[in-house]
Amino acid sequence: MHGTVDGFSYGLVTPVAAFIMACLGGALGLRCTARSVRGGRSFKAAWLALGATSIGSGIWTMHFIAMMGFAVHEVPLGYDRGITFASLAVAIVMVGIGIFLVGYRGATPMALVTGGTITGLGVATMHYMGMAGIRMNGEFEYNTLVVSVSVVIAVVAATAALWAAVSVHGFLASLGASLVMGVAVSGMHYTGMAALSVRLHGAAGTAVVGGESPASLLAPMLIGPVAFLVLAGVVVMFDPLVVMGKPDWEKRPPRVIPAPRHRPSFPERTSWAASEPPREGSASPHDW
Repeated sequence: MHGTVDGFSYGLVTPVAAFIMACLGGALGLRCTARSVRGGRSFKAAWLALGATSIGSGIWTMHFIAMMGFAVHEVPLGYDRGITFASLAVAIVMVGIGIFLVGYRGATPMALVTGGTITGLGVATMHYMGMAGIRMNGEFEYNTLVVSVSVVIAVVAATAALWAAVSVHGFLASLGASLVMGVAVSGMHYTGMAALSVRLHGAAGTAVVGGESPASLLAPMLIGPVAFLVLAGVVVMFDPLVVMGKPDWEKRPPRVIPAPRHRPSFPERTSWAASEPPREGSASPHDW
C-alpha cells in the first residue's frame, strides 16, 4: 500500500519561509567568502568558517522549514534527533571544504569544480540524510533518475555560488547571486521530494515508530541555526568590506594636498666679510 504524500500541508507558507532562509544563509556565506578573498590573510580562516557555517545553517534551516509542511496522510511522522543533528554537521563540514578550497586557491577552474562538487554533494547528502531521519510505519522509495537530477542541481548551484563569491563584486550583484542560490537550493529540495514515494507497513493510522513529532523536534531545533544567522548578519553589517565590497578608506576621495605658493626668489644675502675682502687699512670685523 502506498501512502499519500503532501509537501505543502501549510500551503505556500513553508516554501516561502524556506526560500527566504536559503537566501539569507547564501547571502551571508557569499559575502563572508568575498570578505576573506579581498581582505588578504587577516582573519581569512575565520571569515571562511563563518561563511561555511552560514551557508550550511541556511540550507539546513531551509530544508526543515520545508519539511514542517511535509506529511503522509495515512500515518504520523517522527524524527530521529541524532540523525537530524548529524545532517546539520554534514552540511556545514562539506560546504566548509568547498569554501576553503576556493578561498585559498581562488577562482581557478579546478578549485571551482572540486569545491562546487563537494559543496553540492554536501547539500544533497544533508537532504537525503535528513529524510533518513524520518520515522514512520513505512519506508521511502526514490526514483533514481529524479534523485540524480536533484544532485546535479545541487552541484551546479554550489559551483555557481562559489564562483559568485570570489568573482562578483558589489552588494547588488551578490544579492542577485544569493537569490539565484536560494532558488537553486529550494529547487533541489523539491526536486528530491518529487522523487519520493511511500510504501506503508501495516494498517493506516498506526502510531509512529520511534522518534519525535515534527512540531516538538523541528521548531526548537530551528532556533539555534536561525539565531546564528541573525548573529552572522550583525557581524556582516558592521564590516564595510563585507557589505560594500571595499573598505571605507578606498571609497573616500584622495586627499588633495595644495601646492605651495610661488614665492619670488631673491639672491641669498651674504655677509660683508664673506662677499668682499677687506681693503687695506680698513678694520676687520674681528678687530671691532
